[in-house]
Amino acid sequence: MPFLTREDGARIYYELHGSGPPVVFLNGIMMSTLSWAHLVPEVARHYQVVLMDFRDQGRSSRMDRDYGLDLHVEDLRALIDHLGFERIHLLGLSYGGQVALKFALAHQERLYTLLLPNTNHYITTHLREIGDAWEIAASLYDGEKFFKLAIPVLYSRHFYERALDMLRKRQEMFKEMLTKEWFEAFIRLSHSTQNFRISLQQLETITVPTLLVGAEEDIITPVEIMEEMYVKIRKAELLVIPKAGHCAFIERPQEFLTAILGFLAKYPRGEGG
Repeated sequence: MPFLTREDGARIYYELHGSGPPVVFLNGIMMSTLSWAHLVPEVARHYQVVLMDFRDQGRSSRMDRDYGLDLHVEDLRALIDHLGFERIHLLGLSYGGQVALKFALAHQERLYTLLLPNTNHYITTHLREIGDAWEIAASLYDGEKFFKLAIPVLYSRHFYERALDMLRKRQEMFKEMLTKEWFEAFIRLSHSTQNFRISLQQLETITVPTLLVGAEEDIITPVEIMEEMYVKIRKAELLVIPKAGHCAFIERPQEFLTAILGFLAKYPRGEGG
């Protein structure tokens, strides 16, 4: 299993799939590299897919202190340096999208494109309250209760109607697999984004082709918040997936793939194709 060891001894887990122009996928807050498994084969037919777990996620090192998103930004920079990529396509979902935005502001010259599904550019008051509720749920150290309390807001009502059996199985998985270590790591991840805010003026400095993918029923990153980014990022495109919530990549994987692959095909090597 490949790891990148950082100066402070932290080990960052990553995976490589396929060949071609590199596309780096950044996880949402409750995700790991495994979360992308249903999408990787199709993307890897055309691109080299790079998956990574942030610190406090998946197989990467656990932290013993609080930190900010900039730590993930520099881990990502170190990883693409390690892999020898001058430029990448960067896709970040939700929490990963926040890291991707900060990376774009700090290292825009390293990007071909920026893809931001279900991502906001600041923590709204509503989202801060949801995050606080997630942390309270995590502090119970009970996977089944955490699922019941934290997960319903991630999906649309349509998905709950058609996939309840699958969700019940995931609830059982949470009950069996989530450990005290996982919950403590999740709380640190949640703390790391509490003060996240990218100003409208900062958004105007992003000049790489950017795809914003919203979802009609996403209450975590409402479409109107993404529309603010669409107006300010110069080369932005906005696509909204109907009848889907925050986890549109799970609810509507084909629509999600079509949006991502269509945009990448349009800009295989950045502006101008």
